[in-house]
Amino acid sequence: VLDFFGVDPTKGLSDSQVDHHSRLFGRNGTPFWKLVLKQFDDLLVKILIVAAIVSFVLALANGETGLTAFLEPFVILLILAANAAVGVITETNAEKALEELRAYQANIATVLRNGCFSILPATELVPGDIVEVTVGCKIPADLRMIEMSSNEFRVDQAILTGESCSVEKDVDCTLTTNAVYQDKKNVLFSGTDVVAGRGRAVVIGVGSNTAMGSIHDSMLHTDDEATPLKKKLDEFGSFLAKVIAGICVLVWVVNIGHFSDPSHGGFFKGAIHYFKIAVALAVAAIPEGLPAVVTTCLALGTKKMARLNAIVRSLPSVETLGCTTVICSDKTGTLTTNMMSVSKICVVESADRGPMINEFNVTGTTYAPEGTVFDNNGQQLDFPAQSPCLHYLAMCSSLCNDSILQYNPDKDSYEKIGESTEVALRVLAEKVGLPGFDSMPSALNMLSKHERASYCNHYWENQFKKVYVLEFTRDRKMMSVLCSHKQMDVMFSKGAPESIIARCTKLLCNVDGSVVPLTAAARAELESRFHRLAHLVLPLKVGMLDPPREEVRDAMLACMTAGIRVIVVTGDNKSTAESLCRKIGAFDNLVDFSGLSYTASEFERLPAMQQTQALQRMTLFSRVEPSHKRMLVEALQNQNEVVAMTGDGVNDAPALKKADIGIAMGSGTAVAKSASDMVLADDNFASIVAAVAEGRAIYNNTKQFIRYMISSNIGEVVCIFVAAVLGIPDTLAPVQLLWVNLVTDGLPATAIGFNKQDSDVMKAKPRKVGEAVVTGWLFFRYLVIGVYVGLATVAGFIWWFVYSDGGPKLTYSELMNFETCALRETTYPCSIFEDRHPSTVAMTVLVVVEMFNALNNLSENQSLLVITPRSNLWLVGSIILTMVLHILILYVHPLAVLFSVTPLSWAEWTAVLYLSFPVIIIDELLKFLSRNTGNVNYAYSVVYHTFYRMRFRFRFRKSDLLPKDRRDK
Repeated sequence: VLDFFGVDPTKGLSDSQVDHHSRLFGRNGTPFWKLVLKQFDDLLVKILIVAAIVSFVLALANGETGLTAFLEPFVILLILAANAAVGVITETNAEKALEELRAYQANIATVLRNGCFSILPATELVPGDIVEVTVGCKIPADLRMIEMSSNEFRVDQAILTGESCSVEKDVDCTLTTNAVYQDKKNVLFSGTDVVAGRGRAVVIGVGSNTAMGSIHDSMLHTDDEATPLKKKLDEFGSFLAKVIAGICVLVWVVNIGHFSDPSHGGFFKGAIHYFKIAVALAVAAIPEGLPAVVTTCLALGTKKMARLNAIVRSLPSVETLGCTTVICSDKTGTLTTNMMSVSKICVVESADRGPMINEFNVTGTTYAPEGTVFDNNGQQLDFPAQSPCLHYLAMCSSLCNDSILQYNPDKDSYEKIGESTEVALRVLAEKVGLPGFDSMPSALNMLSKHERASYCNHYWENQFKKVYVLEFTRDRKMMSVLCSHKQMDVMFSKGAPESIIARCTKLLCNVDGSVVPLTAAARAELESRFHRLAHLVLPLKVGMLDPPREEVRDAMLACMTAGIRVIVVTGDNKSTAESLCRKIGAFDNLVDFSGLSYTASEFERLPAMQQTQALQRMTLFSRVEPSHKRMLVEALQNQNEVVAMTGDGVNDAPALKKADIGIAMGSGTAVAKSASDMVLADDNFASIVAAVAEGRAIYNNTKQFIRYMISSNIGEVVCIFVAAVLGIPDTLAPVQLLWVNLVTDGLPATAIGFNKQDSDVMKAKPRKVGEAVVTGWLFFRYLVIGVYVGLATVAGFIWWFVYSDGGPKLTYSELMNFETCALRETTYPCSIFEDRHPSTVAMTVLVVVEMFNALNNLSENQSLLVITPRSNLWLVGSIILTMVLHILILYVHPLAVLFSVTPLSWAEWTAVLYLSFPVIIIDELLKFLSRNTGNVNYAYSVVYHTFYRMRFRFRFRKSDLLPKDRRDK
């Protein structure tokens, strides 16, 4: 590397080399309007914009002026603007993650140039620079180690690889083929932290050419995937566009013969008149409120989820949760606490008749100094420090230690500085307490959290003065601290069990504190016990583990019940991860993990066909780097899986962004949060299960209000189409249709989103991504309801002209020939056809019938007698509010003029109710058929399969009659 960059490690780069390398390799270092435009990238929204423009042009062409002429396009655009505003405010720009990535880059670096060391901004580094790094330093670029100035050099690179422990680095070559980040023991990665040692390294990558930079690029080039609901709404919008175009052309062509009617004042004006009817049809067919209602319902869903500690950043992800089939969960910090803790202590109880070994179990899985020590029989030790072995163990844990444990009041949590294993020992010393104080446990609990963090550790540090520290080395595999106490020197050592035991000659007995010789038998027994602990807990870290969260096991079971597969993804080694999977239930009742557990290298070596098969069974994916996580998500998506990816580190960000739904931990990095769709405030994997249940419920409710709005729009289309075919006057004005679509449909539709979730919502398998919002029989049901809504609206219009006491009581033929009224002698004035009463009755029938229809949508198949309106008081409230608003436009004169309506008499309201209520009876009949048709199909299925099994058994028994040799054949 030094030869490649032409650098002398004792002098560094010269100024001319720095300029040359800067030009050659480079240095180390989405507009708002695009985000707004993105909100209009929806087919339904585009159709609405076209309808608004056409309506505006027609108003100009017809010479209309005033507010009423431009009300319709203005209201449409106003609603679209509100919808876009909600989208922009709620969906914060994910590109913010790229800015936050800079927080993990070092600000300064100690650089050797022209033979002198200087401190420079990290952004000025170029490949070939010689950099000095030491404990506490953040690595400023990707570096290759060239010299170590200490016995060991360790780096915490969890932010990049997800490894739960710090990693030892050296200057030796890496011999591993296809080396992943974890294998590159001689490379220091940009943004990681030095936790022990001092050394020098040469810069090999800056800016986007670093491991951290590749994450930046990966996030930059990841396109947002459309959610299943978005795809279905786009398909529906495309279908609707074709239907609308067909109906509009049909209505216009059917009426070509009427273009020249005298009432229109010429062929061209007649053409414009019927074109306006076609536009009215388009307004009726398009559910203008649908984009806004979907957005509002999903936004309300985010509030429900926030109460479950799931903070939603991207609205569509709410419904994506409902069809999630695979959760790829990061291990470290997600399934585990990412806090190393001592879980088991092994001591020699006595050595009278051979070594009698005893084990103590320690509770508490975080850095909080809160936990209890239990003996082998499960009895709690009230005063652990009175036990000789535990007393000296706490003493050694405090003194042979370079880490710091402190309390952070802002986060209300205990945090570490230094090695996780050393902090775990500090926490153990706090749990054991101090000897000689009977009131010790209660006295410690009276301290403030800041004082409590290291109270016992500080006590031992005050009792003993450190004289000399012998650091951990690969040769000794142990750390030693020489201390003085009352003019006596004592050496405390900790390290790998085999290294410590090899140097020991005596044993401390826990039963009475006596010191006895360490016999060969005792040595063998201890080594055997340590090997067993290492196998069961974690290799090389006897008695310590990064423990799983307590709730994870139940959450895993809930996922399996709901048909959701969980794949554990980690940068840790295979055996460590498999040990964790056993604990959380991922490998329940399994001895052989082949086909379920793969390292990234093992998976990459598989042929393509075997990789496909492996993905279908995989439960654990270990030894991964960021690119592998993203590759896993893509591979699963190619198998039509809906993938949720959880994570908390910078290394998880590309995969979080690529996944159908990225779930970041609340305590995770800002980069991970910004790349995600959802953040778990409590870092609890179990909260995902609650969020999935809520997501499924929200989708079911979304389906219900989409169906409600569609059936309402079918009714409006039927109303206008039937009126045009019958040749009666315009039943509803476009502005009246708009009022119905936006206000009277929108409020109940939003309230349907508050329907209670079904009790068995998490017992069903995830819905298929391709599942249509409205299918087969359901479409027929809503078509029937829609046709009735349309016919009832037309019937209300005709009733006023023909039967109402307040109307002219025309014959039906006189109503159909209204256009020739001026050319005939009549007993009624022709102005009667411009009366606002008939359209007001029709509009009120449409509003009231849709309120009854909203009650039908409390459940897809359950009767209103079973799921009563009381189950969703929000819906009842929205219906009342809608009727109040409707009455307001009828009886407040300026509004009545604006919407071309007039107050109704009691007789007219009675007729409205008679025409509207039957929609409930019709839907109750359709629901009854749905429930009973399902039972018939089920019974048919049972009979068929029973008959099939009987045939199978009969064939089997016939073979029993054969001779044995024939039967064997």
